[in-house]
Amino acid sequence: MEEHGLCPTETPAGSKASFKETSLAAQESHVPSSEVLEAIENVIQGVVQSLAQKKAPVLTVANRADWRNIEFKDSVGLQMIPGCTTKQIRSDCPQSARRFALMLKILSMIYKMVQSNTYATKRDIYYSDTLLFGSQTVVDHIINDISCMLKIPRRSLHVLSTTKGFVAGNLSYTEEDGTKVNCTCSATAVTVPSNVQGIKNLTSHAKFILIVEKDATFQRLLDDDFFSKVSPCIMITGRGIPDLNTRLLVRKLWDSFQIPVFTLMDADPHGVEIMCVYKYGSVSMSFEAHHLTVPSIKWLGLLPSDLERLNICKDALIPFTKQDENKLASIQKRPYIACQPLWKKELEIMAASKLKAEIQVLTTVSADYLSRVYLPNKLQFGGWL
Repeated sequence: MEEHGLCPTETPAGSKASFKETSLAAQESHVPSSEVLEAIENVIQGVVQSLAQKKAPVLTVANRADWRNIEFKDSVGLQMIPGCTTKQIRSDCPQSARRFALMLKILSMIYKMVQSNTYATKRDIYYSDTLLFGSQTVVDHIINDISCMLKIPRRSLHVLSTTKGFVAGNLSYTEEDGTKVNCTCSATAVTVPSNVQGIKNLTSHAKFILIVEKDATFQRLLDDDFFSKVSPCIMITGRGIPDLNTRLLVRKLWDSFQIPVFTLMDADPHGVEIMCVYKYGSVSMSFEAHHLTVPSIKWLGLLPSDLERLNICKDALIPFTKQDENKLASIQKRPYIACQPLWKKELEIMAASKLKAEIQVLTTVSADYLSRVYLPNKLQFGGWL
């Protein structure tokens, strides 16, 4: 869990230790190296001053996973409130002393990388000393805490995410090192670039962007040459829960081309959750919402109402687990569902039936129903929410 290693000292909003502005909204997508170095130096200076005063040094981080620190704005998604509550990572507390040391260690590594203009992935950082860090999750959480604490996007800290997403379709661009990438000519998908902020000269004649939840569905559409048969489009998949680079690319494509963005997800709580991450963001990354969310995203499918409309046999559907019920109940309580009455209705259909379906269920109608009938009809007749 993300809160492991934190002392239970919670600082309420409005106190001196609260962040004046936790969101990165006011920051440019790239922060100059001199500002990054200065921000880290200020943190270290605070530690040194505490030691000089014979006080135990403390690092203050936002409660990133606390819904009380989140506000919903339709135009942005989930974003951290300016006066959010914080937690102190104390150097004199047995529960957090190790985390305090690890934060200083990673701050030191970031400082050296920014100074030398070199980059590393989160995985590189973990494998630089696996015994010290213990797990990749520990490194991931600390890097996000540092980014939030300094109010500097992760890319400007010279920390890159390992990419797992794919992109295909009517798109070409130039990577930061000058490599030209043409997704249109590629018979296979292209890996989402590891430095999305660095790509330039984006060109496309696409009429829309289609976000596909699963790799298997994405590959099937690729095999069916879907992105050129119906109308020019860009397809992208995060292969499940999207990594940071995939979310950044979706946002960059939307900013660049201002074309409709649709999602194709399983008709289950997990699929809805993933769609909400693309559209509204996640609680833990809410401090960077302005760079990651695309609030104009539309739900194309698979809709729970489609299952009845298409007379999908109930034997092909999957019963809810207790975990599914809890996940759906949690989603239905979220602030953004209230402003999406059509989504709310679909979730109620799912909750009432207690049944879920994967996109592959459409093969029970016909083998190529998804690419030949379902998606073309949806796109032609406006079957999205």
